[in-house]
Amino acid sequence: MPTNIRNLVLRLLLFFCGLPYVILSQQINEWVPPLDIPLQLSGTFGEYRNNHFHAGIDIRTQGRQGLKVKSIQNGWINRIRVSTSGYGKALYIQHYDGTTSVYAHLKKFAPKIEAYIKEKQYEKESYTIQTFPKSEVLKVKAGELVGYSGNTGGSNGPHLHFEVRNSSSQNPINPMDYTLEIKDSQRPQIQNFYLYSGINLDSKRKEYPLIRKNDSVYTTAGIHSGGKVNIGMHLFDRQDLSYNKNGIYKATIRLNGVLVFEYRMDKITFNDSKFINLLIDYKEYAQKKKRIQRFISHPAQKVSFLKETKSNGEMKITAGKSYQILVEVSDYNGNISYIEAYITGTERTEIVSPKKDFLDPKNDHSFDFENKTVYFPKNSFFESIPLLVENREEKLFVGENNYPLQKSFEVRFKIPNQDSLITSQSFIAMLNSKGDPYFLSNQKKEGEWVGKSKTFGTFIISRDSLAPTIKPLNFKNDQWLSSSKYLKVKLTDDYSGIKSFRGEINGRWILLEHEPKNNSLIYDFNDLSFDESLHQLKIEAEDAVGNLTKLELKFYRKSEKTENTKNIK
Repeated sequence: MPTNIRNLVLRLLLFFCGLPYVILSQQINEWVPPLDIPLQLSGTFGEYRNNHFHAGIDIRTQGRQGLKVKSIQNGWINRIRVSTSGYGKALYIQHYDGTTSVYAHLKKFAPKIEAYIKEKQYEKESYTIQTFPKSEVLKVKAGELVGYSGNTGGSNGPHLHFEVRNSSSQNPINPMDYTLEIKDSQRPQIQNFYLYSGINLDSKRKEYPLIRKNDSVYTTAGIHSGGKVNIGMHLFDRQDLSYNKNGIYKATIRLNGVLVFEYRMDKITFNDSKFINLLIDYKEYAQKKKRIQRFISHPAQKVSFLKETKSNGEMKITAGKSYQILVEVSDYNGNISYIEAYITGTERTEIVSPKKDFLDPKNDHSFDFENKTVYFPKNSFFESIPLLVENREEKLFVGENNYPLQKSFEVRFKIPNQDSLITSQSFIAMLNSKGDPYFLSNQKKEGEWVGKSKTFGTFIISRDSLAPTIKPLNFKNDQWLSSSKYLKVKLTDDYSGIKSFRGEINGRWILLEHEPKNNSLIYDFNDLSFDESLHQLKIEAEDAVGNLTKLELKFYRKSEKTENTKNIK
């Protein structure tokens, strides 16, 4: 083969072999921050929340809604979800580097995404929806507008919940591993230090007041203890531009220099949250809302972020010996606080509680009364626990909320012979800490009301006889609304809560944006066009026990046909 031809073939081979890398480099860009404001956190990755570990970071939006939210990388939208709870309006964007970014609690989506999801909502005739666009149908570029920050779903104030996930496993990754500039020079703050006498849920604890030696080191007065102990702490972390009390990133505990416990929040699985209540003093949190983290590995827990050590966090203290406990607590930026505690070993008298009346988690348990039943399936508990279940006239008492549950248990109330309307309006309610009932379940099976709970407490049968109320907010009957952009309605229910609603104009289903936090339903007049000037509005709503209500009125609005005629002239 002539030299010039051989060189040409070689160059072509090199070009085509390198082409995939050129394309990939064009697809993968540097990270772009999701918001164009200095990033301030109101929540950190992996921090302890009510029954779950936080799967992302919460970025403050200056108390406002409507800030532009941008895609952090090139990719395509592979999931869109609209819900009145949880993440509210949420986007999931798959990227070419194997990650997926998540943007939650949005006020609305970018125009092309908004048009796409509205079409799906009208097809399904449902405000709440979840859809999975096909690969690269909705492509986005790094820095492209994808939505506007909001307060939808289970949000307690305007902010952007932002996540990064492994696309193949969908396991959350700490977003701080990427280029997010968050000013943080503050060390974690340790407020309380405790020693627990055992690893079980009902282990006794003793607090040892902290003495601050300097900016980073705490100590305690001399500790005298014996037997196996483990550590609990009430603590938080804070960044420079935010006053929120956030979770820590890493903790290590050493006894005389030997590592006995370590965890680091680099990544988690959603399965980890099943065991979160084993890593806190559950009783203290349930009764006083004070979260004491326990730095142990309970035998029943299986979490991904605990580092493998020879110890489960328990430290054996022998009488007559001296020990140093060194605790290091750090945030993601490497700011560290220390506790140096010194223990003199003493004899410990073991107090073993009799467990003859404890319930074994390996078995199922049923409590049957004349008109009530409680059933715990196998593995409902994380460990053997004492539990009192009593039939107290109209109430069913199922223990106190001192222990977390691994599975839900079932409660049943026999339906008495009574008026069918009363039966249909009745349901199982649970009493809150103030003794007030709230809706649990109105399912009926085999002549019984049936409900499930993952929390111990007291249950009764209650009744909701009042239908929801629907009230127009920015219009009234027979009104001309040609200049209005929206219809606004207030939808409320006094007890069991809204189960469903439906709106129509001239017999056509309309999309009503539902925000339970302010009880609003909003219709955008840009959604549909009508040839008529007279519009018949009908909205129906049903509460959780089936009470129905209906709003019917008429309004006037310039028709599309009239507008088109004007434009032609």
